[in-house]
Amino acid sequence: MYTIQKHLATPDLVLDTTITHALAPTNLIPTCTTAGTDKKKHGKSRKETYSSHIYKVLKQVHPDTGISNKAMAILNSFVNNILERIATEASVLSYPKKGTISSCKIQTLAHHPPGELSKHAMSKGTKSVTKFSAGTGK
Repeated sequence: MYTIQKHLATPDLVLDTTITHALAPTNLIPTCTTAGTDKKKHGKSRKETYSSHIYKVLKQVHPDTGISNKAMAILNSFVNNILERIATEASVLSYPKKGTISSCKIQTLAHHPPGELSKHAMSKGTKSVTKFSAGTGK
């Protein structure tokens, strides 16, 4: 370990630099020591998006069409917003201490999206409830 002292512009200021050598004296690596900070480095946090799903659906519907990153961000925000609204509405409509939501409540939730999207959501929701009821024997 080598200690190098550098005098700055005024004689009372001294910069202390501690250097440790790795393999050879020519490979000097400066080290910084901070007292009391033992923070672990965390990796990059993953952000969940619906981009891959949106892209797959786009390619099924229009194989020759692409989408820009900005448009993908807007669609991702839209999907997050709709799902958040449905989850909020489901929590309000569900009865306390009951783990399931009735088909009537699901249809109420399907009316939530605006315009033409509501019609598609209603038809898909009714189809899903019918298929579920037929499959379970209810």
